[in-house]
Amino acid sequence: MREITASGLTVEEAKLNALDQLDLNEDQVTVEVIDEGKKGLFGVFGTKRAYVKVQEREDLVSDGKTYLQQMVEQMGTSNVDINVHQDDDEIKYELTGDEIGKLIGKRGQTLNALQYLTSLVVNQHRGIHYTVVVDAEGYRERRKETLEQLAHNLAKKATRTQEDVFIEPMPSYERKIIHTALHDHSDVSTYSDGQDPNRRVVIRPRELDD
Repeated sequence: MREITASGLTVEEAKLNALDQLDLNEDQVTVEVIDEGKKGLFGVFGTKRAYVKVQEREDLVSDGKTYLQQMVEQMGTSNVDINVHQDDDEIKYELTGDEIGKLIGKRGQTLNALQYLTSLVVNQHRGIHYTVVVDAEGYRERRKETLEQLAHNLAKKATRTQEDVFIEPMPSYERKIIHTALHDHSDVSTYSDGQDPNRRVVIRPRELDD
């Protein structure tokens, strides 16, 4: 990450001088004004130059991709392509290639671990938090459909038995799928119970809340 201090007759000129030296545009840097300078008599005599410190922004998207590529290679699945999509505060890494099942793991556990670790890399020491999604050939959407179906099946069970139904522990975004699927259900409600990584969704018949 490069950093430079530059000067000019104005702050704007100092900034442009720094960008020219770094060969970057304004979207790729952060600018700190050190001294706004001062215009002298008739704009000449006693003029004090403005100074700015310009720092190249970290490319957090590339940081995440590089880390993910290294992890994939360490798992012995080097023939994998990583496509990146960014939308506001979400960054999605889509994995495609050979032996993709190895990267997904049982019920997505390996993929979840890769997602968690990549999120730590992307969000470390930064003021803004990005949602990081690591997917593998559409697994997330298939998993979402499976969880929605599971939610409705277990809701029927809770209604039939009039007992709480405890679902196996899941990461937060999967628990959210369950909550959302049953949000407007007339016969059951949902809540989360326990501490991560063992936090789980509980489906409760509404009659038990009365």
